[in-house]
Parts: sequence; C-alpha cells; structure tokens
Amino acid sequence: MSDARSPQRFATLRIVTMPRDTNHYGTIFGGVILSYIDQAGFLQARTHGAHRWVTAAIDRVDFKAPVHLGDTVNFYTSTVRTGTKSVTVQVEVEAERYSSGQHVPVTSATLTMVAVDAGGQPIPFNSAPSV
Repeated sequence: MSDARSPQRFATLRIVTMPRDTNHYGTIFGGVILSYIDQAGFLQARTHGAHRWVTAAIDRVDFKAPVHLGDTVNFYTSTVRTGTKSVTVQVEVEAERYSSGQHVPVTSATLTMVAVDAGGQPIPFNSAPSV
C-alpha cells in the first residue's frame, strides 16, 4: 500500500444539469449528484489500469450548497491511496452557476474502488498509474 503525499487533482467530469435532474424545488436531486460522483470515481480508478472497477464504499456525503437547473457541475478527482486490489479516490464537486459563472463548492466524497475479475472477485492490479 502507498499513501500519496500530495495527490494530483484532475478535472474528471463536467455535466450541465437538465430539467429531468430536478426535484419540485428546481434543484438537482442528490441522487443524481451521487451517480456522477460514482462515475468520476470510476474514471479516476481507471487511470490505475484497464480493469473492471466497482465501488466498494462511499463515505459520508454532506451537501453544502444546492445545484440549480442549468448549472455546470465539475467533478475533480485525486487518488489518495492505492492498495493491491483497491484505490481510494477523493471526489470534489463544484457548481458553476449558470446566471453568474460563480463557482460554489457543493460536496465531496471519498470512494473505495476495487478491481474485480469477470466473476466479481477482487484482483490485484499494478498500483502504478497508467495515465
């Protein structure tokens, strides 16, 4: 296992929110944001090898600000730890307001992503990034 001293942060995913993503308050469903967090975590894990990566755990997710219809949502990722069969990925979420361009922190999460074989069993991977 290795711990990154100062993990490099990547702009991993950008999405524009759409009407189908909103609740009756006109803000984006938290579950929609969680889905994108999961996708961003996968994309970061994939830099460690072309394996099947699955989400084993997501830590606590606290929403600090809402995401509005039309906002662009940016997902930044970094690998904070690598093991023999898993990586720990940090995902930071930021909304870029449609009306003002202001960047607002929305939430963050730490995910444990595990490399698995076709049968879903954990497998070792090369912990050196293949970026």
